[in-house]
Amino acid sequence: MARQNFSYEKRQREIAKKKKKAEKEEKKAARRGDSASSEPDERPSETRTDSPRD
Repeated sequence: MARQNFSYEKRQREIAKKKKKAEKEEKKAARRGDSASSEPDERPSETRTDSPRD
């Protein structure tokens, strides 16, 4: 009896999950009206203009 290739099946499931997640992100971006589907820049920048420098 032949053995199943579980690592292949697992990799295929992982690829499917990544694809589904990417499609979901694209839909979210389209709903928001963003043109880019990459990570949003919601983090504050490191160079802030409101804090005084000595």
